Amino acid sequence: MDADNYEVIYQVRQNRLAEAMSEAGLRGMAFNAGPSLTYLTGLHFHLSERPVVGLFTIDKPPIIILPELEAGKLNHLSYSIQGFAYGENPDTWWKVFQNALNSADLRRSQIGIEPRWMRVLELDFLNNTGLEIDFLPGDACMTGIRIRKDEAEISAMQKAVHIAQDALQSALPAIKPGITEKELAAEITVQLLRHGSNSQLPFTPIVASGPNSANPHAFPGDRELKNGDLVILDWGANVDGYFSDLTRTFTLGEPDNEMKIIARIVNQANSAAREAAGPGVTAQEVDQAARRVIEEAGYGQYFIHRTGHGLGLETHEAPYIRDGNLLSLEPGMSFTIEPGIYITGRGGVRIEDDVLITDQGLRSFSDLSRELINLEPQS
Repeated sequence: MDADNYEVIYQVRQNRLAEAMSEAGLRGMAFNAGPSLTYLTGLHFHLSERPVVGLFTIDKPPIIILPELEAGKLNHLSYSIQGFAYGENPDTWWKVFQNALNSADLRRSQIGIEPRWMRVLELDFLNNTGLEIDFLPGDACMTGIRIRKDEAEISAMQKAVHIAQDALQSALPAIKPGITEKELAAEITVQLLRHGSNSQLPFTPIVASGPNSANPHAFPGDRELKNGDLVILDWGANVDGYFSDLTRTFTLGEPDNEMKIIARIVNQANSAAREAAGPGVTAQEVDQAARRVIEEAGYGQYFIHRTGHGLGLETHEAPYIRDGNLLSLEPGMSFTIEPGIYITGRGGVRIEDDVLITDQGLRSFSDLSRELINLEPQS
């Protein structure tokens, strides 16, 4: 998609936010550096000691408060945006915040924020302007907009999955007895960058071998891979800020029989969830489809997390595929399906795919084999 179309997208997104704020009874919303500010503007800022805040109102162009050294990012934007830049002396920053909020005509207003992202640093500057503004949780406004992906977002996510899959294929020859989990994570990282991922990866690749594979969020350590190990690999790529998040489980040599049984059950649970998902189905029903397979096989107590989570500009966002979530899935919603079984002290299996709800049903971005693949070196 060309740059002009991207600029139209940002204006459309800002208009949709204005409608959502009006429905929620908010005069505006304030965002600090993070995915929602990027979603609305296309601008990228790092969280640092220098605060960045975007202000969006129902009837005025957006305002952004930012350090002078970042002000050049506002040049050449085709949509209207007003910048309030500050210098290096923190004693002067509160006045810039006050001027920005006055310009937005937000005195005595209710303004929404995202509690998961807004830091005390930025909130203190916003609160100390003397303008009698109430800052309230407004994350539902953004969730309702970001939860359904547009064509540009879907394209970026599909590319991120392709890059991740190609990178893994290139890293597989390195998986041999004696390599450490950290060394393998480094190899996967290098291959992700070589195959085209943006340098800011969604997360550090998870490599969990042997008994460590029973920890769903294990950090790669100094453990050396051994014959008979199960090896969980959880990795992802970044394309234009959109993430992929995949998991496959491998074995080095022949595992014990129960681990093979577990791998088969998890594969069946993954398939059941993918078959259940579609427009009009609730997130809970998808979770239940995977969980039912594992429970009926006698391993329900070892499936210790939700079946999936939304995916996009964040690795974890709405919709959350869990019990109790009665959200009806709609076309454009993207999320993971990742059932797992984890037996402490022995090992675990997880199979994770990235999927998209379509008008017809479900599309899987990922198509790597979901079987337990033996990577034992051939003699």
